[in-house]
Amino acid sequence: MDKLKKCIKCGLYTMKEQCPRCGGETRTAHPPKFSPEDKYGEYRRRAKFGY
Repeated sequence: MDKLKKCIKCGLYTMKEQCPRCGGETRTAHPPKFSPEDKYGEYRRRAKFGY
């Protein structure tokens, strides 16, 4: 099952790997599922905030 994706260049939502409007890269539009036992939360915060 394909998931909704969003172009990182123009912001268009699509189901394709490449944006049909500008040809840019698309990424999943949904955030990861929340889990209170998040094994990788510390690493994700370090990458995002630079700690």
